[in-house]
Amino acid sequence: MATETSTTRLEVEIKFRVADAAQLCARLSALGLHLRTSRTFEHNRLFDTPERALRASGQTLRIRQYGDKWIVTHKAPLSGAANMPHKQRMETETTVADGEALAKIFLSLGYEVAFVYEKWRAEYSDGISHLVLDETPIGIFAELEGSSEWIDATAAQLGIEPERYITANYARLFFDWKQASKNSAANMTFAEVAAGTVL
Repeated sequence: MATETSTTRLEVEIKFRVADAAQLCARLSALGLHLRTSRTFEHNRLFDTPERALRASGQTLRIRQYGDKWIVTHKAPLSGAANMPHKQRMETETTVADGEALAKIFLSLGYEVAFVYEKWRAEYSDGISHLVLDETPIGIFAELEGSSEWIDATAAQLGIEPERYITANYARLFFDWKQASKNSAANMTFAEVAAGTVL
C-alpha cells in the first residue's frame, strides 16, 4: 500500500454547534484564518472488533475518503485527558493509495465496520492551527484544532463560551441525537438519516 504522508502527533481540539455558517465564515479572515480546502464531501468508516474492543479502550481506527484522497487514522486516549476542557488524543495518520483495498485487509483480519458517518467539510487555517466547518446530517458543527491557548483565544473571539465546547466524537453525537429524535438510522449518513423513521 503506497503512502504519501504520515504523522504522529498530539491532537487537541473542540467542537461547537454553528447556528449561522455564513456569519461564522465571514469572521474568519479577520482572525487570520483563510480557506485551505473548499467544501468537500467526506465519507468515514470506523472499524472495530466484533466485541468493540477498540471503542472500549477509547481507540479509533478510521478510513476516510475526503474528495479523491484516502486517509487512515488511529487515535488513542491520553491518561487523564477525560477531565480536560479540550479533547486530547494521540493521532497517527497517513494517506494511502487505495482505501477500499485497505478496508478489505481490515475485514480479513477480523475487524468489521462499526459505524459510518458523512459530512461536507471546509478547512480554514492560519498555517499552524485549523478551523473546519462540518455540515453533517444532524446539524452544522465547527472544530478548532491547535494549542489549548489558541483554541480558547479563538473561541472567545468567535463568542463561543467554554460551556459550549463539545469534546464528544461524531459517533457519540449521532447516538445522542438518535436517542433524542427517535430516528431509526443506524449510521450518520445523509441517506440513512433522511430515510429514518421515528421509532
